[in-house]
Amino acid sequence: MQAMLILPELVLIATVLVLFAASLKKIKGTTLTVVALAGTFLTLVATVLSISASGTIFAGAYQVDTLSQLIKFLLGGGLFLIFVMCRDLSGIEEEMQNEFFFFLSLSTLGLMMMSSAVELLTILVCLEISSYALYVVISFRKGEGRRTEVEAGIKYVLFGAAATGISLFGISYIFGLTHSTYLVDISAQLPNLIQHQSMAVIGMVLMLCSFFYKLAMFPMHAWTPDIYQGASNETTTFIATLPKIGAAALLIRLISMTGPGVTEFTWVLVVLAVLSMSFGNLAALVQDDIKRLLAYSSIAHAGYMMIGLLSGNQLGMAAVIYYIAGYVLMNLACFMVIYYIAPRGENITFEDLKGLYRRSPILAFTLAAGAFGMAGIPPTVGFTGKFVIFTAALEKGFYGLVVIAMVNAAVSAFYYLKLARAVYCQGEEGEVETIKLGIGVKVFGLFLIVAIILVGIMPQGLMSMADQAVAALL
Repeated sequence: MQAMLILPELVLIATVLVLFAASLKKIKGTTLTVVALAGTFLTLVATVLSISASGTIFAGAYQVDTLSQLIKFLLGGGLFLIFVMCRDLSGIEEEMQNEFFFFLSLSTLGLMMMSSAVELLTILVCLEISSYALYVVISFRKGEGRRTEVEAGIKYVLFGAAATGISLFGISYIFGLTHSTYLVDISAQLPNLIQHQSMAVIGMVLMLCSFFYKLAMFPMHAWTPDIYQGASNETTTFIATLPKIGAAALLIRLISMTGPGVTEFTWVLVVLAVLSMSFGNLAALVQDDIKRLLAYSSIAHAGYMMIGLLSGNQLGMAAVIYYIAGYVLMNLACFMVIYYIAPRGENITFEDLKGLYRRSPILAFTLAAGAFGMAGIPPTVGFTGKFVIFTAALEKGFYGLVVIAMVNAAVSAFYYLKLARAVYCQGEEGEVETIKLGIGVKVFGLFLIVAIILVGIMPQGLMSMADQAVAALL
């Protein structure tokens, strides 16, 4: 039955329509939150029920396979966790809260459709559905007289438009060389074109710019620190996680078309990976605003993921899926702490973290788990993800690249451990005002801590699913 192939999308479309109706009726408070949580939970259930579905619809432009279904599961689960974490919407203007749930669900719908799109113009349309929804919500931040959220929204639009234009230019090159916009036709010709046509290399690099933009990959990274700092904590949590899952999925599809050989295109990706890691980590060292630090950190992590992608082997691309899933968990842990330390949605600095272990032990431990994971300290998912990605690169013979990546990981440990040090330093003497958290928030924090450690200790399940997802592409 064809409806089963797109069951997650159908459920999420229904959720989007319900949330749109709720915005017209101005439903607020607990009712709105319940509707959003129920819709996203049903979407997650739908992804589980259709996890083994496969087939091609819409004249071959939409392909449901193991990769697309795994990515939809990660997107559905991520959206549900974000809505659970940010259900109070303390940093969003009250009159915009209805629209906030609606636009984030719509953006996730675009990412889900993008994971199944196997035709270049369809991919571009899905990408824009996701992006346009985010263009709107960046300026929803609560606060009188703030300019940062408006500036952030404008920058995101301008950089997004530029990235889309460059990608369209690249698509025109690829279409001119292959006379098709379908990935199945392009993949049959592209390995040979990459070997003998410089225009194919240029076209592929330009075409990937939109996905570099979503992933915060150098050189399409410049928007990242300003948007992280200017957008609300809720919006930043979304931007820092789900779009990167969608971008990673499309990069796996597109880069796998170039074949397993080491070509000029591969060396372009090597240079971008090195620049992304090095710039992101060095810039993060001097940051005091925690969200800006995480923004530069995300640029560095995009470089690590690119190492797995350019390896061109099954282990490397499966490792990217594993890594991005762990990255979402680690980011949610960090942003959860930011969200609950700043009840009015303000940005926080290292000064605000001092003595957190006395004010809220669970928040302190959650932030430490997220920071240790992103630093790549065992036994977290961040360590296992980096280990597998570096192993894949070594199998391909990229010894120098792995050495550079390990040096960058050592540099990043400085500012991640600085986060943990700030949390567990003494802070002010005497009595401190504790941060009151509900039982649900504490359970959510414990879930993230356990997940970061457990997925790192036992990666077999997720890696096995990731292996199956990329096997058909290679």
